[in-house]
Amino acid sequence: MNDGTVTLPWLVVRQDDNGHRYRVGRYATRAEAQEIAESLGGRGAQQMYWVERIGQNGTAAD
Repeated sequence: MNDGTVTLPWLVVRQDDNGHRYRVGRYATRAEAQEIAESLGGRGAQQMYWVERIGQNGTAAD
């Protein structure tokens, strides 16, 4: 990263019980994002949390 920017290619996404999806945060590593998703998902709420990788074009990669 020679341009001074930090790459955060991993997203934590939340889906509520109505099906609405929200970005919770962006993270540098999958492990970091997974840890956040698991800590949020373990609170007993109806929401689902998962991790997605952002592609080079800025959208979630499948």
